[in-house]
Amino acid sequence: MTTSTPFKERAAKHLDTITDAALGLSHVIHDDPELAFAEYNASAAVATILEDAGFTVERGPAGLPTAVSATYGSGELVIGLFAEYDALPGIGHACGHNIIASSAVTAGLLLAPLADELGITVAVFGTPAEEGGGGKVVMLEHGTFDFLHCAMMVHPGAADLRAPNMLAISHLDVTYTGVSAHASFAVGAVNAADAFTVAQVGIGLLRQHLPKDVQVHGYVSDAGVAPNVIPGSSHGAYAVRADTLDGVVAVKPKVERCFTAGATATGCEVTITEPSPAYGESRWDADMSALYQRNSEALGRVFFEYDGPAAGSTDMGNVSHRIPTIHPIIGIECNGASNHQAEFTPYCRAETGDKAVLDGALALAWTAIDCASDPALRARLLNHR
Repeated sequence: MTTSTPFKERAAKHLDTITDAALGLSHVIHDDPELAFAEYNASAAVATILEDAGFTVERGPAGLPTAVSATYGSGELVIGLFAEYDALPGIGHACGHNIIASSAVTAGLLLAPLADELGITVAVFGTPAEEGGGGKVVMLEHGTFDFLHCAMMVHPGAADLRAPNMLAISHLDVTYTGVSAHASFAVGAVNAADAFTVAQVGIGLLRQHLPKDVQVHGYVSDAGVAPNVIPGSSHGAYAVRADTLDGVVAVKPKVERCFTAGATATGCEVTITEPSPAYGESRWDADMSALYQRNSEALGRVFFEYDGPAAGSTDMGNVSHRIPTIHPIIGIECNGASNHQAEFTPYCRAETGDKAVLDGALALAWTAIDCASDPALRARLLNHR
């Protein structure tokens, strides 16, 4: 199969006619950063542009008000495109979800006019709360993606990567409740800040006994209001990562016992909750990932061969356990900044971010065309369940 086909040429020509709309969507989302499960304007913008293009759109699937499910066509091969749009507290779109959303929507718009000829149904999903909350996990467990044969998205980063290895992760929210008092009259006080001190020492000592692939990290967000007031409450957020979800499950009880130790040592009460479903490790489809790289290279992109340890986590990992999935990184020039740094945020709306929107959309659309046109791959995807 050659890189260029009539279908791909038609998609490229169509992109020229919707470039302004594609970049406009990216900019609108970037300019109004909304946090997990509160992406009301972003999800509405995604739903509206798809409705205007003739997609059948459901707003609020899986009981999530800021989720979107949209379909076009009636072909037997159903290709899913995933749009994330939540931002990070304080630093906005420092992970470039505006690029993710616009590239997915734009790819859908490119494929829609070709759907009948390719024998595909194009499905575009707005998926809230990737940064914490696991919107895709909720939608997956609700059955929202059951009709898909494959799933695709691109994620911006410092370099183009075909199949970035992602870790499994579990999130923990920890709250200690003690007894507050004036620091000069502290008899009877129960110091909730001390509980975190004990817990963090315990976690630090635990690390030497953990498998090499396991990470434990987090922060204390609230542990007092003044130096002369014994804090009666404290709160922190932590994460446990490992190469596999089984590895996370094995380690998490040990970490939880460190938090329990803080309560035991100080006399506090402790509450440990999970604010998000656990994210599974990545299992990206090798054939589809290779096709994406080839299509992206045809646009002039150069891929970085990374052989280091896994890094980062995503709820798209859970999708990849059920459905053939790709999640390549599309590089933007960011002057040494990286995802989740405030310095990364402006690049996601700059010229380099705009190029990622357009290149990502076209590479996704071309990859979908390949999946529909290659008989062996098409058959495998149709029968993956």
